[in-house]
This record gives sequence, structure tokens and C-alpha cells, in this order.
Amino acid sequence: MKYETKLGVLGGMGPQATQVFYQFVLDRTDAAKDQDHLPAVILSDTGIPDRTAAILSGNTEELYQRLLGDAKTLEACGCTVLAIPCNTSHYFADRLQGDIGVPIIHMLREAAAALAAQGKKRPGILATDGTIQTGLYQKECANLGMEAVAPDPDTQKLVMSIIYDEIKQGEKGSREKFAHIDRAIRRSGCDCAILACTELSVFATYHPLPSFYLDAMMVMAERAVERCGYPLRTI
Repeated sequence: MKYETKLGVLGGMGPQATQVFYQFVLDRTDAAKDQDHLPAVILSDTGIPDRTAAILSGNTEELYQRLLGDAKTLEACGCTVLAIPCNTSHYFADRLQGDIGVPIIHMLREAAAALAAQGKKRPGILATDGTIQTGLYQKECANLGMEAVAPDPDTQKLVMSIIYDEIKQGEKGSREKFAHIDRAIRRSGCDCAILACTELSVFATYHPLPSFYLDAMMVMAERAVERCGYPLRTI
């Protein structure tokens, strides 16, 4: 059977974040029956090398070729739009877009645009060291007149601990650590913050957060529904 639109999910980074992303897509689709949901192909490639480690070491080609191979697999499956539920891997998004024919939903740009539309000026960025040190969100926010703020080093260690020591290991994440992060971000004068790692999106499913936080992966899920031509559910 051929579909006019089909979502491809290049996942596995990590696998739980991929599962949560697809749940976000289901939750945000205005559907009353199976047939009202968008068709999707989910490739959860758990063998993709760690993104932060590759970027910070400079040894990125193996990782990029793995991403490219997966993207081409999804393209060959007839996917008409791709979503990549991993913020750090968007370091490669523009290069990847140039090597495939299917449009990629750029999670970082969509999140920055959503905050700009709300009139935000100084978002805090909660992300991996790889995302922070490459300035991915800083660039996207600056393009829209916002000043993105990275956590101080001690706070960044707490962010990384929640991501790697807890969520990636199947834990629900420490509310106490996040409380320290929250206080630090607010003290820095931020008027909002971005959950800029999909493991933090997972954390928020266990520990609901206030509207001060924008979940980048939720924004991407909404764009996926829209770009596949399906109606968004009104919350």
C-alpha cells in the first residue's frame, strides 16, 4: 500500500526517547480511530555511536555515515518526512539534508521558532555537553534575536548526570538534581528554558514541569503531525 505521506523516525538515540517521541505524535494527533493516525516507519538504531563523545573527540565520520545510512533506509521505505529525536545529532542535520531527498524536521530550529513566537528573549539550554559546546541552540536562537544561556559548569554536570547516569540507565531521574538546575537557570535571568535533550523529554514524562520549560521533542512531534497533513489535537 502506498501512502501520500509517511513519517520516518531515525531513532535509537536513546531508544526510550524514540518511544516517547512516537507517543507524543499519537497524543498530538486529532484521531478517533486507528486509520486517523499518520503512517510511520520507526528505525531505532541503538548501535549509533554516542553523539557527544564523537563530536567532542572530533571523530564524527563513522557516526555520520551511520546516520546517513539510516536516513537512506527510511527514504527507501517511502518516508516523505524525517524526524530525528536526538538534539545532539542535529549537529549533522544540515549535512544530512544535503545528502538525502526527504525533508528533515529540524528540531532545534522549530523549538527556537516556537519560543520566538512567544516573545521570549533569554532561554536557558538544558542539553548534553555536545549540544552546548557546539553552540547549536545558541546559533538558532541568535538567528531569531534571542540570547541562549548555557548552564554554569556545576549545573551542567547535574544536567549530564540526569541524562547519562539516570535516564539512559532506565531510571526516572532525580527531582532534587533538577530542582538545583531550575534554581540556577532562573537565577541567570532566563525567561524560559528548553529541554534540549530527548532524555530530558523523557524525564518530563515522569516529572511534569511548568510552562517555563519548552520541550523541543514535543514541538517536533507537533510539526511531524502537521507536515504529514494531519490535524493537531487541541489540548
